[in-house]
Amino acid sequence: MNKEIKPLKFSGKWDFDPAPESVDHISLKDQYGLFINGKFENPQTSNYFPSVNPANEEHLSMIAEAGEKDINAAVSAARKAFDGPWSKMSAKERGKYIFRIARLIQEKSRELAVIETLDGGKPIRESRDVDVPIAAAHFFYYAGWTDKLNYAFPNRDPKPVGVAGQVIPWNFPLMMAAWKIAPALATGNTVVLKPAETTSLTALKLAEIIQEADLPNGVVNIITGAGATGAGIVNHQDIDKIAFTGSTGVGKIIMKAIAGSNKKSTMELGGKAANIIFEDAPLDQAVEGVINGIYFNQGHVCCAGSRLFVQESVYDVVLRKLKDRIQSLILGNPLDKNTDIGAINSKEQLGTINKYLKIGQQEGADMFQLECPIPKKGFWCPPTLFTNVSQSHVIAKEEIFGPVLAIQTFRTIDEVITKANNTPFGLSAGVWTDKGSKIFNLTSQMRAGVVWANTYNKFDPTSPFGGYKESGHGREGGLHGLTPYLNF
Repeated sequence: MNKEIKPLKFSGKWDFDPAPESVDHISLKDQYGLFINGKFENPQTSNYFPSVNPANEEHLSMIAEAGEKDINAAVSAARKAFDGPWSKMSAKERGKYIFRIARLIQEKSRELAVIETLDGGKPIRESRDVDVPIAAAHFFYYAGWTDKLNYAFPNRDPKPVGVAGQVIPWNFPLMMAAWKIAPALATGNTVVLKPAETTSLTALKLAEIIQEADLPNGVVNIITGAGATGAGIVNHQDIDKIAFTGSTGVGKIIMKAIAGSNKKSTMELGGKAANIIFEDAPLDQAVEGVINGIYFNQGHVCCAGSRLFVQESVYDVVLRKLKDRIQSLILGNPLDKNTDIGAINSKEQLGTINKYLKIGQQEGADMFQLECPIPKKGFWCPPTLFTNVSQSHVIAKEEIFGPVLAIQTFRTIDEVITKANNTPFGLSAGVWTDKGSKIFNLTSQMRAGVVWANTYNKFDPTSPFGGYKESGHGREGGLHGLTPYLNF
């Protein structure tokens, strides 16, 4: 006798048993010094600051704070290595070192992913599946370019710039280090790099990998600290090139500081990316792309699709699907493999996000958030979207750097292009449509360095990345990423 099969009742979210990634296999020191001339040194300032897990506010390690004398020592070591063994080494041999670093990142990928999540608050899935693999891929990719520069730039006689000063942010600590270091080494330069003060640990683990790879002393120096340390690198007279990723405000300060000097620069700054959904788009795929573009990374990316434009005819459907998908997200322990939404990187950044949430409501926008319990410790912001937003709203104009989405509607292609370009930023954008001609039309008219079509937040070491307007200048990644580290 056949029994009636009753449909399952689904509330929108499955209840998963916890699946935390182990931390037993990682190695973290109680205290980290500065990596200068191939060794870890105590800071001459004798100052250290704590690194804190943003998910539970637990102490992880003490990090050295570099002062002026430490910066001078790092730059001096980089200059000595540039004038000495690194410039005298054949390009083929340099490539072997870079390849070795890539292999060691791969071998230690599990440890690096866990430390990245502990230090930064991002879900382990992102650290494991995105950050660490892309970091290794950049070293692999640029290892192959070392002995091919004359083919890449025929009849131009490319030469290394010299000593590169590099300052990176807290959102992709290991990946940003790879983006900066790999092309600099491939082109024969030496490096002084400063990671963000809140996420220094994977950069320091990378220093240990560099030691293990037997890279000549002084070729890569990694010094830690806050804004004053970064300013010391930028203003140092023996630095030949500045590579900075961070806020537009700090980028402007750096550009003023190096104006009139001979320093080359690349700047990857803020963004307020437009993600555009047309009525002929695959809507479920588009909604998933929106979620990936703003929420899975807590909005902690300068290219986050924080402005969503939906064609009026499908607005109600997209909004319903988007709210349903938000309600299915899991916020919690970033080390849990089930977690979709991790912690905000710091108490200060959470304060900034909350300030914008209040502004959005005061301006009359309607706020919708994931309904879920918020952990008592740590820094948390549930995925948020605003509707009834206009172009004049602050939340539609300023970079929030958090999981906050502002939604607007449009009717015509010309209207959405005008709205999308109505921003001082120009880093990235996304287009969702079934028509290839529409994609090419938009990509030719939108002032954004990267435009994703029917996908979002896809990165590859062979593809250049960078922005227009107040989102910076220069490109990182691909053949284009070699140019800023060369003189012709």
